[in-house]
Amino acid sequence: MFYHVKELQYDAKPSQPDPVYAKKLQEILGGQYGEMSVMMQYLFQGWNCRAEGKYRDMILDIATEEIAHVEMIATMIAQLLDGAPAHDQEQVAKDPAVEAVLGGMNPQHAIVNGLGAQPNDSVGFPWTARYTIASGNLLADFRANLNAESQGRLQVVRLYEMTTDPGVRDMLSFLIARDTMHQNQWMAAIEELEQSQGAVVPSTFNQEYEKQEVSYSFMNYSEGEESSTGRWANGPSFDGQANFEYIQNPKAMGQKPNLQPGPTYIHGTPPLEMRIQRGAGKMDPNNQQ
Repeated sequence: MFYHVKELQYDAKPSQPDPVYAKKLQEILGGQYGEMSVMMQYLFQGWNCRAEGKYRDMILDIATEEIAHVEMIATMIAQLLDGAPAHDQEQVAKDPAVEAVLGGMNPQHAIVNGLGAQPNDSVGFPWTARYTIASGNLLADFRANLNAESQGRLQVVRLYEMTTDPGVRDMLSFLIARDTMHQNQWMAAIEELEQSQGAVVPSTFNQEYEKQEVSYSFMNYSEGEESSTGRWANGPSFDGQANFEYIQNPKAMGQKPNLQPGPTYIHGTPPLEMRIQRGAGKMDPNNQQ
């Protein structure tokens, strides 16, 4: 159960309306790495977590905070839209610059949402649950969470640089700080799980069943050898089970594909030798009519 507190987690007060920037801000609300995505991702990870105790509690702690971030950004977008459309339309004939600004506004903010935020990204693509990951394996999920927070912080920092509004920057600085904490939080949880379970997901799979001769081989499939100096190509593997091997010119290990002709009802293109036979007037064995 959730309880709503009327006060926001942090201030969301722009200095003045800016409908064009409101459109940009939609990305960190309803985009792939926006607050809606991490909110839903963490909520379902927490609800589905079968490991009771600190991990489930921690996931739901941060999930609930992300609900607050969604509310903060939605509130900021609504205020950035305050009074903008009607006022700007009245000024269009007087100021061509205002017309250009109005042209960059998301028209749905006025037409569909009544000067409010929407669960879409900055180009109007609807938020989708396909952005979220909740696999039931905590190490796999926590790594996905670290990626989400990394991409999210990157986007918020870029948005910070796209405005000079002190009120907007103040709110974004708070979100950036929380993303710093959340990245550190997931890294700490990942390290803890790796120490107890191992570094490779899933830890419960018996490695005897995998093709172990290529388990730790870094294969160079592109021109140049710069990649050979990386940590991934030399020294002990991170799971402590072997040493990395660098292979400069890996050889193909599979067969040359040789597929049988498709049945006539498929109407596919027959192999070259059958086309040659047809051209010579010979009987097609798959189409004896």
